[in-house]
Amino acid sequence: MAQQKYPVGIQTFSEIREDGYLYIDKTDLVFKLVDGGKYYFLSRPRRFGKSLLLSTIEAYFLGQRNLFKGLAIDTLTDDWNLHPVFHIDLSGKSYLEKDSLPQHLKMHLAKWENIYGDEYQDYPIEDRFLLIIEKAFNATGKKVVVLIDEYDKPLLDTLDDEKKEIHNYYREVLRGFYGCLKRSDRFLRFVMLTGVTKFSQVSIFSGLNNLLDISLDEAFSTICGITPQEITDNLSDGVKMLAERKGIAYERMLENLRDWYDGYHFASDLRDVYNPFSLMSAFTSGKISNYWFQSGNPDFLIKKLKNNAIDLFELQKNVESGAQLQDLDLASANSIPLMFQSGYLTIKAYDDEFDEYTLGYPNREVKQSLLQSLVPQYTVSTANGSVFNVKEFTKDVKCGDIDSFMKRFQALFAGFPYDQVGNCELHYHNVIYLTFVLMGFYVRTEYKTSDGRCDAVVMTDRFAYIFEFKYDRTAEEALRQINEKEYHLPFSADGKEIIKIGVNFSSATRRIDDIKIEKE
Repeated sequence: MAQQKYPVGIQTFSEIREDGYLYIDKTDLVFKLVDGGKYYFLSRPRRFGKSLLLSTIEAYFLGQRNLFKGLAIDTLTDDWNLHPVFHIDLSGKSYLEKDSLPQHLKMHLAKWENIYGDEYQDYPIEDRFLLIIEKAFNATGKKVVVLIDEYDKPLLDTLDDEKKEIHNYYREVLRGFYGCLKRSDRFLRFVMLTGVTKFSQVSIFSGLNNLLDISLDEAFSTICGITPQEITDNLSDGVKMLAERKGIAYERMLENLRDWYDGYHFASDLRDVYNPFSLMSAFTSGKISNYWFQSGNPDFLIKKLKNNAIDLFELQKNVESGAQLQDLDLASANSIPLMFQSGYLTIKAYDDEFDEYTLGYPNREVKQSLLQSLVPQYTVSTANGSVFNVKEFTKDVKCGDIDSFMKRFQALFAGFPYDQVGNCELHYHNVIYLTFVLMGFYVRTEYKTSDGRCDAVVMTDRFAYIFEFKYDRTAEEALRQINEKEYHLPFSADGKEIIKIGVNFSSATRRIDDIKIEKE
């Protein structure tokens, strides 16, 4: 039996079908789109299959029925008429130079003008787009399909303050270019835009007021990504292979995959969706790893979180309205919609009465990716890189070297530039949070919760560390609180050596100024 081929990084529907790669059949939802409407917008995180979705839609409108044999759509329709398809992919290019976007759009226009006539090639970009749509319709007698992949990539590339002039210029270019779609309505059969974000400042969403945003639509919540049932139906061999390689039971491996890659919810129905890129990468490489982080992280998001003074602990408990989640206002200090649209937060619960979504991290991979990306923003860098190394912290606590651990911990605050700290207490809390949550990927930790427990507990095979932190108080007071509230008692029966640690942070010196350690 031939080994299953997994389409890691392959986004072309015809290549997947013709070359024997695994394809998770989403064509029933594709048919629902093309049969039930005309103008759509879909927001999904990167690496989630948006490009493959548009490629599948393109193949349908090109009448390539042979590619769909055995798939759901082949039984749902006999309409396989060929349409002109204008497919613009903005994802594979950098837009840091001012002429990058216009040149890229002109390249697409020239390709279509080579087919339908180029007498208008000296016109402005938006006029050329409008005219070529009409010419394609007149030449073929068929209405035109327009597919725009990662429509927001030029805007995301230029979010940095240094690129603000280019960003504003691109907004105007795209406003005019996308605005042609409404004026071309009588020549269009189907229009779909995909992206990571929905920018409120780009008037296509007001100019195209019939553009249906299906990003939070229950009917399409699983159109990108892989559901648990689809794993059972299509990927059980891959799960079995991973389980055998690791020497664990099938169900245990399924739990591991769920912990790492599942947990996305894109609508109030809370239907589980796995990250397809990470899942396919795990099956291809034969191991569970952090593939999403390796494929790149959006610097614009990391900078925005730091600049907006986010409390990292509170990220897991945010509540937003549906309107807030589907719109992005860059002038706002609220980073949560951007985090949701980028895939760092997902829906955990929904309150229908108030249209409120409770958000949280989807899975281990995403939480680890985000926190590791934030480390350089909250810690000191040296010639050899950041002084923060979670694995070194973990080694210290595993072997009982608490002096080394606390020296590393003190070094995180010492020398950090004052002008980069901002809210000193929030910065202190965030560094503590980063340290213990990232350690939690290697040893058992509990970070402070609302029920009054101690600030942090770290458990190893030999030790139980009980931490209490104070701000502008004393380490003695922190240690006394551990003893008076008997935080250590739940761990006394485990046969572990208990180490109690009181820590105080001084706002005057902006560093840890007092540590008390007591062993039992």
